[in-house]
Amino acid sequence: MDTTTVASLQGSVNEKYQHLFNDTPLLVRSPGRVNLIGEHTDYNNGLVLPAAIDKNIILAIGKRGDRAIHLHSLDQEQTHIATLDSLERSQLLWPDYILGVIQQLAQRGHTMQGVNLVFGGDIPQGAGLSSSAALECATAFALNELFGLGIQRLEIALTAQAAENEFVGVKCGLMDQFASVFGQEQRLIKLDCRDFSHEYIPFNNPDLRIVLFDTQVKHSLASSAYNERREQCEYGVSLIQKHHPDVKSLRDANIEQLKRHVKPVDEVVYNRCFYVVSEIKRLQDGCDDLKKDDFESFGKRMFETHHGLQHLYEVSCDELDILVDLVRDYDAVLGARMMGGGFGGCTINLVKAPHVDEIVKTVSEGYLAKTGKNPQVYIAQLSAGTSIIR
Repeated sequence: MDTTTVASLQGSVNEKYQHLFNDTPLLVRSPGRVNLIGEHTDYNNGLVLPAAIDKNIILAIGKRGDRAIHLHSLDQEQTHIATLDSLERSQLLWPDYILGVIQQLAQRGHTMQGVNLVFGGDIPQGAGLSSSAALECATAFALNELFGLGIQRLEIALTAQAAENEFVGVKCGLMDQFASVFGQEQRLIKLDCRDFSHEYIPFNNPDLRIVLFDTQVKHSLASSAYNERREQCEYGVSLIQKHHPDVKSLRDANIEQLKRHVKPVDEVVYNRCFYVVSEIKRLQDGCDDLKKDDFESFGKRMFETHHGLQHLYEVSCDELDILVDLVRDYDAVLGARMMGGGFGGCTINLVKAPHVDEIVKTVSEGYLAKTGKNPQVYIAQLSAGTSIIR
């Protein structure tokens, strides 16, 4: 973790809080995440392989003597005021990630009073690194500490997910929130989204770097297409269920069932489901690769994932495809793919450490030539999950 950046961000958030509220706050850190493989499998009860990274939301919070909720975003330089007695969506979006968590905790019967809250972060927004999940998890974690709610880490992640599903309106799976809460340094999390069991997979090869290239675009159809893909997967399951009632999700389905019961009805839905079923298997094989330190094989699976996301799940875009194509023929890049919901955001790349500067230069120049944009570049280190700073 970049302790210098965290300390600087912590100082800015703490200073702003004390300026606004003349009080000493509780400070919480919550990280963004990457996902090495297993994309769009979480809401299909599949497996994912995320990790928390050294990009964070820092949140300062303190109790009020009334039921008002005073929120301030350091990055947006905006303030929003709400009340516990009438939690409604804002016109700004960013407050909704916080208010949704408060609503979920209240619905679960937890007693709270008003709060003052300031937050800031260095997680790039719109890059697919889950700044929203980090904010939700920071909020839930902080409220749990502030009011002694006695919530365990899994419930913190589930509460944060429910806030995004029900208040914000994005039907995401649990992966982002789980990674933010349960992250560990130099470890990936093999998360089973059906029962929330998880296993830590070591990822500490000193000769490799995780390099993120940010397209600097976020196409407007991202959220609507996300929800549409989820509905298509559910429809595919319903077609199989008519013949195999034991199939509750695509986690339970196999390729033969898809060919027999889905493909004749809807070719597009078949492609969506084929990708997901294949990706779940690819992740399991990829974890076996990592346990054998076979990073070459793992990297090839990353390229396979991108192909599926591009051509079968159809959530990529020209900019993401360009970034993957630019690294495809370099021996120094073991694997690359788009990461996150799609239609913009980042590609994630496994790059041999001595060649990082060379690859960054080549890709940046190539991307600029093809798109007229400079990609933002991040080197991600695996980090610990949500925690109290003080």
